[in-house]
Amino acid sequence: MCLSCGYGEPDDDHGSPDHGTWTDPRKTSKVADVDPARVADTIRPGMEALGTPPS
Repeated sequence: MCLSCGYGEPDDDHGSPDHGTWTDPRKTSKVADVDPARVADTIRPGMEALGTPPS
């Protein structure tokens, strides 16, 4: 579901690798040895820390 639209297909990038998919947090979680939910939980605070609040 390209993570920005959420229409229910978690690994559909709409034909563009620039769209984030569920594969991205899974890869990150494996590298960091944390649960994918933890990766997802850190996205908003990370954006806010950079001064880019999610809308």
